[in-house]
Amino acid sequence: MVCEGGMPGENFNALFNGLFNACLAVALALTWVTASFAQEGGDLQVQILYAYQTQDLNQLLEIKQNLNNALQTGKASGAARYHLAHAEWRLATLLGATRKDQAQKALQECVDKLEILIDADKTSVESLTLQSICDTELANFKKVQAAVLRSHAADRLSEARKIAPRNPRVRLVLALSKLAGTSPREPIPRELGEAADAFEHSPATSNETPGWGHAETYLRYGHELRLRGDVLGARNWLEKALIAAPDFKPAQVELALLGR
Repeated sequence: MVCEGGMPGENFNALFNGLFNACLAVALALTWVTASFAQEGGDLQVQILYAYQTQDLNQLLEIKQNLNNALQTGKASGAARYHLAHAEWRLATLLGATRKDQAQKALQECVDKLEILIDADKTSVESLTLQSICDTELANFKKVQAAVLRSHAADRLSEARKIAPRNPRVRLVLALSKLAGTSPREPIPRELGEAADAFEHSPATSNETPGWGHAETYLRYGHELRLRGDVLGARNWLEKALIAAPDFKPAQVELALLGR
């Protein structure tokens, strides 16, 4: 639509006002659509995180089905594929070792959906980071392919670090990779403290970027401190995890262990 121009004669003001009002309506409509997509993304993040934190498997399955349906019908926003991959990862975490086949399938879906996003945007830090997690966890199920999957996960994380080294989720995944295979007799990798500090200085929620990571980082830091006998430090970080996510069941369990 052309929103400026002129016409001589007595009808100019009426025409101008009509065009101005039409352009204003279009601008407001576009603003509303953009805000709606942002709100949709924010709502989905909240739903996925809450279902995971409260260990509500049925809710996660429902979210996953709704996102799949939206993608198949073409009614989903651009971020829906990322949210679906996130939901798949959370689903695999809850299924754990009790339903290995379903957990493995969910992790594979996470990797595959993120691959589409990465193919479209090689600099998508959040997609690279989340795929690194799913690749790493998938390696625990696919023993024959484990080395290849872990190598791919390391490559994805390395790419993400080059693009956004200060991203708190990048730091968290790096910390988790450093923690793998360590024992309570060893010092906590400094990367975990850096991740916790990064999350403390970043917004807890955002419509534009993924909002996960705060509570998990605080929980893991508290867990590692508890294993090393630092009760006061552990309690501090576990309480922070529950401030970030009051219904976070694993954090509640971890905090209860300190009372024994």
